[in-house]
Amino acid sequence: PRPPAMASDSGDRHATLKRCLGVLRDARNDSEQFAALLLVAKAVRAGEVDAKTRRQIFDAIGFTFPTRLLTSRQPPAGCPPHTFRALGLTLLACFCTDPELAGHSQILNKIPTFNEVLLSPCDPGSTSMVDDVYQCLSAVLATARGPRELVTKGTVSALCQAYLNGGHSSDRALMLLVGLLAVAEAKCWQRDAPQLLAVLSKLSSDFLKAEDMTKFELCEVLPHFVPLSPPLTQDSQGSECLHRLYKGLADILGSKLSQLQRDPALKLTAALVQACGTEWIPAGSAGSKFLALLVNLACVEVRLTLEEPDPMKVEGKKEVVTACYVLMETGIQECVREENPLLDEVQKMQLTRIMEEAFGAVIFYLRQVKQEGLQDPFIFASVRVLGAWMAEETSSLKQEICELLPFLICYARKLFKEGSPAVSLPQASTEGSALPQDALRFLLPGFCHLTAEDKPRDILVSEGAPALLCEYFLHQWEVLTSEPTAPTPLTSTEMSLQTMCGIFLNLVVTAPDLVRRDKTFSSLMDVLLKSLPLLLPQEHHLVLAANVATLGLMLARILAGSAALQGTQSSKEFFGAAIRFLSQAHTAQADPGSGSLALAVSPAYTSSWDDICELWFLGMQALGSCIPLFPWLPQAVLQTHWLEGLSELLSRVAPGSLDFELITAFQGVLVELVRASEPCRDVILSHHGPEWANLYGMAALEQCLAKQ
Repeated sequence: PRPPAMASDSGDRHATLKRCLGVLRDARNDSEQFAALLLVAKAVRAGEVDAKTRRQIFDAIGFTFPTRLLTSRQPPAGCPPHTFRALGLTLLACFCTDPELAGHSQILNKIPTFNEVLLSPCDPGSTSMVDDVYQCLSAVLATARGPRELVTKGTVSALCQAYLNGGHSSDRALMLLVGLLAVAEAKCWQRDAPQLLAVLSKLSSDFLKAEDMTKFELCEVLPHFVPLSPPLTQDSQGSECLHRLYKGLADILGSKLSQLQRDPALKLTAALVQACGTEWIPAGSAGSKFLALLVNLACVEVRLTLEEPDPMKVEGKKEVVTACYVLMETGIQECVREENPLLDEVQKMQLTRIMEEAFGAVIFYLRQVKQEGLQDPFIFASVRVLGAWMAEETSSLKQEICELLPFLICYARKLFKEGSPAVSLPQASTEGSALPQDALRFLLPGFCHLTAEDKPRDILVSEGAPALLCEYFLHQWEVLTSEPTAPTPLTSTEMSLQTMCGIFLNLVVTAPDLVRRDKTFSSLMDVLLKSLPLLLPQEHHLVLAANVATLGLMLARILAGSAALQGTQSSKEFFGAAIRFLSQAHTAQADPGSGSLALAVSPAYTSSWDDICELWFLGMQALGSCIPLFPWLPQAVLQTHWLEGLSELLSRVAPGSLDFELITAFQGVLVELVRASEPCRDVILSHHGPEWANLYGMAALEQCLAKQ
């Protein structure tokens, strides 16, 4: 039976549609089914299909018939060539409005067909096909498997080309790219970097040329096309894009702007700074003025927002203030940069004063935060940027920071204990962090400065910071030991462990009574005993090993009575490793000037010596203090054959190649060994000890060796 013509009244249309579905189920041949489908498709395109009817259509024809339509090459007599394909796409677009169907494998395996339609020439009669494809792709993007399938099946490249070709609905291609980059940026750039770079090139050109509101609309879109990796500065096309963006932003930010215009510009600038640092800002007067202006604008925005008493007004500005935090953090880095600085000294002083006022506003805001608001990612961003300020600026806002310390410890503890599920705002990402939101990592450098001073140290101790830091140290140690052992760039985990060693060293030196009475430090000692023997053999962990060795030796002086240090296996392994670290730091090298041998830092230590030099001297001093406290320790030194090696070294090198500090360090340890152990004294005597002790002016060692 021929299906009825579509009626005009909506009730009649619904009844007709139902009759068409009946025809679809009962059709005896393709032509009957095709005629019914044409009416169904017309209803779909007119938006007259509700969810229930859509499901009835799917139940009547499933995926099989649309799939046949997509692959059929022969259109019905008198119809355009793409008739079948257009009909199939309309039905799939209809099905895709059901999220369950949009993620079905029968839709996902049509992605190459969707891509092909986007890349085909589009005449006026086939625009509906393109619209249907965009509807399908948008629905697929919203499913769990969709983004991965779209990337692997080439949709990023197809969308880039569709946008660059500027055909029908190419703006939808751009919006789909924005959506894909938001959820799968790294995979998109890994697979389709040249095509995405071509899109960025067009967008940056349009941005530079635009003289109307388009410029500010592009500010909203462009951040999605600025990849964190690979860096745009590595590529000539990327560098050209950056230069255009710099010029466009300099035009915008140098003008008088409304808030609606300024906010997107600040967010774009923050995205560029996050991805490329300040490399995209040219050196010289224009670049330094631009950077100073950026930081200035960011500080003004932060003050205006955070000093605002109305919390609802703050709520609407959190994203732009988070972008301003990125610019302020860059301002801090540039103010302390000594090599090839963008800013001159006057600019640095001015910006430091301006940033101090802005950080006063950040502290003011954080002091108002209620317990129930701690999961807000904006709080995390605020704490993170304050941590950057505390790491570098140790003298300003000291009183205010001291008053905020209880909140900071409480906040960091809450996130650490709970493994906070809060999701970062775009500019507050915490790459490389082992926890979902790890506030403590950003506060550690500031805490390291503060524990060197009485008042903030007392507050940190009273708030339970040592126990929290010990737990965090153990957590980060577990993260480090689960990472690959191959040499890698310094990770945030390793950096955190090093900084915590600095904090604990401050406490050991300035608060020994606390160390004796707080069980936290006994727990920490246990971790250090086990850690050093694992670290030391790995040269790429040398700086961390130096920190752990020195902290362990300093702690052992105070905790000498603890059971863990009474000649246990772990204590012997720790001290053995600490002695190896100290003993292997120097070697004999030919002095090109004199032709004689000179004492020099060992090649394995050379690249890290600036970072570990002070730790080595402190470690030598601590080892000397430990020798009289642990009767078994001289025997451990003898087992390493350090005394023989050091005696030989000092006998071979020119005395002038050792400075006074180094001679003092060696003598301090040797004197304690000779006093504590007859076998150690005998080894030194048998290796010409009195002669080289005299040669280096080690009077205290000479005296000890001379005593019977």
